[in-house]
Amino acid sequence: MIEKVSASQSLVLILLVFAAAACGGASGREAAPGASEAQSYPVLAVEARSVVLPSSYPTTLEGVQTVNVRPRVEGFIVEMKVDEGDAVERGQVLFRLNNEEYRQAVRSAKADVEAARANVRQAENEVERLRQLVEKDIVSTYELKSARNTLQSRRGALSQAEAALKNAEVNLEYTYVRSPADGVIGAIPYRIGSLVSSTSAEPLTVVSDISEVRAYFSMNEGELLQMVQATGTGDRDEALRERIEDLPDARLILSDGTTYRHRGDISLASGHIDTETGAASFRARFPNPEKMLRNGATGTLQIPYRRDSSVVIPKSATYEIQDKRFVYRVTDSSTVEGTEIRTASRSTARLFVVEEGLSAGDRIVTEGIGSVTDGTQIRPRSVTADSLYRALSPGPPEPSAAPMAATPDA
Repeated sequence: MIEKVSASQSLVLILLVFAAAACGGASGREAAPGASEAQSYPVLAVEARSVVLPSSYPTTLEGVQTVNVRPRVEGFIVEMKVDEGDAVERGQVLFRLNNEEYRQAVRSAKADVEAARANVRQAENEVERLRQLVEKDIVSTYELKSARNTLQSRRGALSQAEAALKNAEVNLEYTYVRSPADGVIGAIPYRIGSLVSSTSAEPLTVVSDISEVRAYFSMNEGELLQMVQATGTGDRDEALRERIEDLPDARLILSDGTTYRHRGDISLASGHIDTETGAASFRARFPNPEKMLRNGATGTLQIPYRRDSSVVIPKSATYEIQDKRFVYRVTDSSTVEGTEIRTASRSTARLFVVEEGLSAGDRIVTEGIGSVTDGTQIRPRSVTADSLYRALSPGPPEPSAAPMAATPDA
């Protein structure tokens, strides 16, 4: 009985082994086709396009008018009516100097004027008295002429006294230091009690008119030559002017990384190239109605730079090996091969301009490049480049999320 049971158990075990083998074989046959099936990857056919790239330049901002405020007379500061950063109007009192000696000078000049006027009246009376005596032949005409000369002299003395009074009043007025223009107060290096004069080393303050702000920057000689050569004009100066006029408005990136809402108009600040730096000075004028920009602030100026017939690819389609940049180019047999490229120095946040390594019509893998290697067989899916090239057009910054639509190859 024991032997029969053992035989039955052996038969069951053999059947289970065959069943497991059959299941495993079926499973292996189903997985095999999937393992050998090529994976789908988005592929872009690169094109030669005219593109606009941003050129960045460090810049310093200056108000449309910056005036140093200095006293016209010597004195101690006794009152400060403004503080640093205050907005002021033309003619507004900013500082008051001690003026007691100037007030005394005005009082003394007034007294001199009164004395001179009295002398004139006395001389006039003398002339009138002598005129009557001459008419009666009591005195000679010589005495009348002498009196008239005295009157003329005293009238001159009165004019001098009146001029001295006006000068004293002007000096007194100068003790009230007023703003020479509308603007914003800059740094104030002096305090109450400081002795100041027109010859002081530093001005009392600076008033900046910031209704319009100018951003100054420099462009090197190589960039200037590119601008000139981009036009067909024979005259270099005329070509440069034409190129500057054709430039789109500049954008200003503030020190905190934000973009200023208004655009700037670019013009040539100096027509000469600095022999020491090899650069020429430019400026961009920005309206400042909100008074957000201040004199002396710094930032970065971005100017769109146009390039014709350029091969443009997304940065996400590239990878680096030992400081060299590569893409995966798709062959006619739908395999990928690593291709070294050289990119232009200028680029956007998400796009490269290719100088060497790719030509119009080449196809590259745009996504998932980390999961392929040289010789990998793929199933290409064509992607439209419209959104990619729209990101390069001048105007607002590039969209932060603009996925390229993918369509399978026919």
